[in-house]
Amino acid sequence: MTIEELKEALPNFTDPALLEQLLTQGQIMNLKAGKVLMEPGQFIKMVPIVLSGSIKISRMDDEGRELFLYYLDAGETCALSLTCCSSSKPSEIKAVVEEDTILIGIPIAVIDHFSDEFKQWKDFVATTYQSRFQEMLVALDAVAFKRMDERLMQYIVTKMKQHKTNELSTTHQEIANELTTSREVVSRLLKQLEKKKWIELGRNVIYIRDDFEELISK
Repeated sequence: MTIEELKEALPNFTDPALLEQLLTQGQIMNLKAGKVLMEPGQFIKMVPIVLSGSIKISRMDDEGRELFLYYLDAGETCALSLTCCSSSKPSEIKAVVEEDTILIGIPIAVIDHFSDEFKQWKDFVATTYQSRFQEMLVALDAVAFKRMDERLMQYIVTKMKQHKTNELSTTHQEIANELTTSREVVSRLLKQLEKKKWIELGRNVIYIRDDFEELISK
């Protein structure tokens, strides 16, 4: 990858010296959908910056139940990874490649140097903390205050935007795991949406109306 290609993938980075260091110190990785990039308890060796594709970040409880936190899209990194790096603590999140992804992994050994040397990197880190904090508040509010049908509909909207498609390839159990509920509850709520003709259920696929987001906002 050239500096110009990296600059195109990361438009917030315009400092040639920083871009050169990212390429020199970082490792370009091509990852297939479904790969587990990080598990709770593992020590983080690099900070991932997504160049294309997306990565799903979740928290796991002691029984293996999953709570979705946020996605990493192109140009973004994980605030929790940065936190674990700075404190030398093991990971508290699970990171799974949501769709085929290209990322650049920055070794934790150079993170402090980047912060001291490059203002754009410091700004990038600060912006990352702010945006991820807001997203985690949204996730917390959803669990604490929203009914499960509201959470399911918002989940569908999020997935549509994430994958830029109206056809979601997933199972009822996978949705239940992400929403920390049972498969039976998800199946019942999806059937209700199908009766309204807002979605159509297939085998491991959900077909969604173009105006779904507009319908649920009424």
